[in-house]
Formats: sequence, structure tokens, C-alpha cells
Amino acid sequence: MKVLVTGGAGFIGHHIALHLDREGFEVSVLDSLQRANPLATTRLRGSGIPLIVGDVRTFQEYGGFDIVVHAAALVNVEESIRNPLEYYDVNIMGTARVGYECSKNKIRLIYLSSAAVYGEPVKTPVSERDPVNPLSPYGLSKLVGEQILGNYSRIYGLKHVSLRLFNVYGPGQNPSYAGVISRFLTNAIEGKSLEIYGDGFQTRDFIHVEDVARVVEKFISQDIFDNEVYNVGTGIGTRIMDLARMIIEISGRSVDIVFKQARAGEVRHSVADISKLRERIPFTPTSLKDGVSKLLQTILGSKALQ
Repeated sequence: MKVLVTGGAGFIGHHIALHLDREGFEVSVLDSLQRANPLATTRLRGSGIPLIVGDVRTFQEYGGFDIVVHAAALVNVEESIRNPLEYYDVNIMGTARVGYECSKNKIRLIYLSSAAVYGEPVKTPVSERDPVNPLSPYGLSKLVGEQILGNYSRIYGLKHVSLRLFNVYGPGQNPSYAGVISRFLTNAIEGKSLEIYGDGFQTRDFIHVEDVARVVEKFISQDIFDNEVYNVGTGIGTRIMDLARMIIEISGRSVDIVFKQARAGEVRHSVADISKLRERIPFTPTSLKDGVSKLLQTILGSKALQ
């Protein structure tokens, strides 16, 4: 089975590409390389996965692929508030093009959406049935992408699924783009303070990127393209203050926790109800402590090689 991963030289995309390659799929990657992850490009080259350089807004050579995993997107909430038009252009028009090309070519599509579509949830854990009210252009761009694909399903018969990812972390994440776990670990290792934006009592549902890759593979393997949306998280909320304390303990470093002004566009609480996901696939997420410990060793190992 031939799979194309858009944004496959990014953080989440390259983990999905590598996992699918290990599982025996014939994988290719499409990426503009404008924001490529250095670790990702190195790992892709090492695996022999073909890399197509192209922009999802204009790329049309989808012939021969059976599945597209659409991971290409701009992903920084703060940046989206500063530059909404770029986010609407790349994320919305990119998804519109990918979905249309998949529709024309009868290709099944997995769309990586985001928990940001919910905005501030009416309750936690938040389920797919709850209202959506994004607080940032990034969140809105992801929601509009879902709506476009739903429209294509009704008009053109597109077979797709949208996965609303919660806070993804893991090796290769750029600390400057939302990755609080990677940022905390890097700062702790370097003896720098851990900066918390807000009071630290906000909660997040942290899911390891390898768990996301396994979920994508299960949807493909079990041919689940039911035009539905699914939360992809752990179902466990962690306070940012508790995360900081955990990282200080795991790293063994004595560093300060510093509080800064809360960021615009960020929700107070975000925890996934994953009961719908578990009804479709077997899923046991990695515990946060295990995932953070593993990531710490990866970071320490990469620094030792520098």
C-alpha cells in the first residue's frame, strides 16, 4: 500500500512516515522544506524514504498513492495571532488542495486536526460532540480544514478521517514551536529556569508522538475512513506546574520555576475524552513519566554526540 505523508519532514509527520515504513507500507514524503526539522530530514534520508519537495497548496501529483496522511501545517498559536493570513493561506488552502486532489483520485485521507478547534471547552474531558470555538487563527484554520473535508465527502465522496491531536511531544520537536515538554527538558539540562506562562494550574493532555503514529497506522490498517472526527490524547490532564516539577525530578537538575504573563489564544484546560477512539482501535497511551524519561535520554544522547 502506497502512503504519502504531507509535511513529512516536520516533527509529527516524519515520525508517522518512519513508523509506517517500519510497518511495511511504501511511504513517500511531501514537504516544502521551508520549516523542515533537521532531525527529520536526517532520519528520512537514513531510512531511504523518498522526499518530494513541494507545496501542498499547489502540488497535484497524487497518482499512484492509496492513502494520504495530511500533516503539513503551520502550528504555532502565538505566531498565528501575529500573522493570521499566512496561517489561513497555508493551513486552509493547503487542506483544500489536498482534499480536492484526494477526492479526484479516489484516495483515502487522514487529516491531522487539533484540539485547538475546541477553544475553551465547556467541560473536561472534552468529547467530539462538544461545541467548537477556536481562540486562535491556528485553531480556526484546523476547524475550517475539517469542514472543507466534510464538504468534499458530501459532494465528491471523499473517504477521510480527522484526528484531533492534543499536546504532542517527543524527539525532534522544535522547542520554539509550542513544545513545552521539550523546552522544559532542554532548559533543565542547561541549568536554565523553567518558564511557565500563566499561573501553572492550566491543564494539558500530553500524548507521545509515537502513540500518534500508532493511531494513524491502526486507522489505515483497519481501513477506518468513516468521515468522522476522533480525539487523540491520553484522557489524562496534567497541570503545567506539575509537569515542571516532574521534569526537575526526572532530570535531577536544581532549577527555578519562573512565571510569566499568560499567552494570548491559549486555553485554560484541555483534556481529551478518548472513548470514541477506543471504540474503534485498541489504544494504550504511553505514560507521561515514561515518555518524558525516554525523551530526556534521547536529548542527552544527542547532546553527547555534538
